[in-house]
Amino acid sequence: MNALLQMPVAQPMSDLFLAACEMDVVAFKPGNVSWESPGHGMTAEDFLISAKAAAPHVADPDLEIGERIYRAVEATQEAVGCNTNLGIVLLAVPLIHAAQHSMPGDILAHRLQRSLAALTRDDAEWVYRAIRLAAPGGLGESPRHDVRETPVVTLLEAMREAAARDRIAYQYTHCYADILGPGLISLHQGRMHWGSETAAVTTAYLGFLASFSDSHIWRKHGSSAAGAVRTMAFDCIARMGQCADWTCAKTHLTGLDTTLKSTGFNPGTSADLTVAAWLADQLLHGEATCIPNHTQGDSQFV
Repeated sequence: MNALLQMPVAQPMSDLFLAACEMDVVAFKPGNVSWESPGHGMTAEDFLISAKAAAPHVADPDLEIGERIYRAVEATQEAVGCNTNLGIVLLAVPLIHAAQHSMPGDILAHRLQRSLAALTRDDAEWVYRAIRLAAPGGLGESPRHDVRETPVVTLLEAMREAAARDRIAYQYTHCYADILGPGLISLHQGRMHWGSETAAVTTAYLGFLASFSDSHIWRKHGSSAAGAVRTMAFDCIARMGQCADWTCAKTHLTGLDTTLKSTGFNPGTSADLTVAAWLADQLLHGEATCIPNHTQGDSQFV
């Protein structure tokens, strides 16, 4: 495994962000871009160039959350000229901000809750600008708090308006419940089951893809397509569950990858959540109290 991926959490936050983004393309995620499988007009190199451009801004302790997000997206656009990491940046910045603002006896979830609660209207203005600049696929209009207008609410309130239709916004309003709960659990289960960090990331990705409709697919292709992809992920997980080794599992993953890319379905939101889960896992570094004990061993994931 690349030495960057074995980096201890004590390394600078920008390096940890880079490691998470590298893991994003090293792991095989059906329908999404990886070293093994480019797609949707993008390659793994585009994502790594984007990560290097965004990293200094994502981790800049002198900037608030909203400006960090905008500066990272702006740098990405200058580097690659397309939207490779808006969702990753939206999720990673609050996590890193929270990790940089610790208090004695804190756990990451408490710090994150404080960071999200403190979001302002200025943060919303910066993020609206970032979203307009990135121009993510399928971006429609909203009757309230549309990103094309000047925000009149805080970023958290704007995310609350979008949470029902966007799983990244849902993380803001539910203190990263999907990430700090089932996302971390599936990562740990994947490590135990497959004995591989990249396979664990794939496991977490499939878990997100099977648990709810991917927001990116839903926006671009509609609810029926998003539901069909979710069913495909369930079926892939079931087939992998019968495999004795990763070579067998990989055949099912490759089949799903071919199907999704041939139809133009890119589960971008599930990939973004996966990056955030791996990043959160590194930040926690043993804070097991953040993982709900009642869900241990009760996950539907591989």
